[in-house]
Amino acid sequence: MYPQSRPPESCKDRDGTMTIDWNEWRDHFLFNPLHNIEDIAYHWKHSLMLDIGEQLTVPDEFSEKERRSGVVWRQLVAGAIAGAVSRTGTAPLDRLKVFLQVQGSSGVSLLGGLWGMVQEGGLRSLWRGNGINVLKIAPESAIKFMSYEQIKWLIKGSKEGGTLRVQERFIAGSLAGATAQTIIYPMEVLKTRLTLRKTGQYSGMADCAKQILRKEGVRAFYKGYVPNTLGIIPYAGIDLAVYETLKNAWLQRYCMGSADPGVLVLLGCGTVSSTCGQLASYPLALIRTRMQAQASADGTPQLSMVGQFKHIVSHEGIPGLYRGIAPNFLKVIPAVSISYVVYEHMKKALGVGS
Repeated sequence: MYPQSRPPESCKDRDGTMTIDWNEWRDHFLFNPLHNIEDIAYHWKHSLMLDIGEQLTVPDEFSEKERRSGVVWRQLVAGAIAGAVSRTGTAPLDRLKVFLQVQGSSGVSLLGGLWGMVQEGGLRSLWRGNGINVLKIAPESAIKFMSYEQIKWLIKGSKEGGTLRVQERFIAGSLAGATAQTIIYPMEVLKTRLTLRKTGQYSGMADCAKQILRKEGVRAFYKGYVPNTLGIIPYAGIDLAVYETLKNAWLQRYCMGSADPGVLVLLGCGTVSSTCGQLASYPLALIRTRMQAQASADGTPQLSMVGQFKHIVSHEGIPGLYRGIAPNFLKVIPAVSISYVVYEHMKKALGVGS
């Protein structure tokens, strides 16, 4: 999501619309001294790094000055902490999503699934797998950002200071996401196994990793890697395309005299674009989770990506490819809300201007 942050507080919202339109912006700078245009523009540039549990979004853009000043890493730290709190708050819904994805056509309802997990392992079992889900935020965000910067530099070449077009951001973001996922993917497999574990099955993350290595070998840590990587392309592409299309359509229809559609509109555009991206990539995410969950030692056949797809469609139909999507969407609003509040507080604490 890419909503803008609020303008300098000295700008006056005279009409009470919660946005500063072009006329109000113009009047402010006509009647007030202008000292540094870069400082003013910075207020509008970066806003939120909202985390909904799926790290598939294209990284934010940062200027050379921001990279040198250390703002980038403070912003990434604020985003990581916001993501950790957000994921912890919505962990029960995330575990329910994984549970429904793997259970298949067992006819388990949302409340029935939650109640079943509580009966099996108590209230704390709703947070199984959350530890490693939080732990992987920092390395994934850092690797993705560094990869994105390198790929962006290769695309721009000698065009120093130039900005990327939408299609170039899509390519750079997809490649950066694939790089990050390749490096941290074993943690994704561990997260799925720990999320689905029965009481007493593993004593912790290290024990889970040892058991997988001993019983299934190193290759087990990359089960589901292909559908996971393929899922980055439709998510990042559709997310960017829908966001830009909606934002530009709103500007052309309702904001002819302004370059700013307002925070609420941008949040709406980001939510719709993210939803469209998830709908497009969700079948691949479901197949990835099922491949991660299958243990070669339990005697069940080891299905490939195509095999999983055929099995799901033949046994559950097309709706089977979207099993578990309800709790996935249910967690979006609380996840975004928690992430927003924590991120804004962390930016203030770390001295990142907003």
